[in-house]
Amino acid sequence: MTEAAPRSQVLTARVAIVAVAILLALALLIYGFSAEVHRRLWHDIVERPGGPMSFRFVLQPVMAAIAAFHDGVKDASQGRAPYLKRLLSGSGDRSDLLNEAVLSTGRIILLGLAMDGIYQYTVLKTFYPGEMVVITLALAFVPYLLLRGPFSRLASWWRGRKEHG
Repeated sequence: MTEAAPRSQVLTARVAIVAVAILLALALLIYGFSAEVHRRLWHDIVERPGGPMSFRFVLQPVMAAIAAFHDGVKDASQGRAPYLKRLLSGSGDRSDLLNEAVLSTGRIILLGLAMDGIYQYTVLKTFYPGEMVVITLALAFVPYLLLRGPFSRLASWWRGRKEHG
């Protein structure tokens, strides 16, 4: 990002990163990573969209899409290449690009962790910190990564169309 992010946004992103790191460490410490844990993880993930609180399977990706749209339009206005292309090709510093993504999705990640914690408490009656992280990143972070570039291309196309027509 060219301008500095607000302090609250930076703080939120840092809290999200620390929360994810702590949850991953807890997951490995409590459950390890065996074939049984892997099987339970995917079983639980497949069961969740049809259960209670399934609205989060729409809410989190929509919020990530809004953040991706905002940043994609900004990329287009600055003439930057699509985000995922820059991230994968190595043009630009990858850590800066990931930092942008975390800054934009930090609040969504924290919301996702909280919603999954509530889900686990009410439905599973247990706590699987690794699953919290996997679900949250799949619903909040991955859509952002996948949508920011297409939104940037769409905004570039729209700007070009307005200028020529």
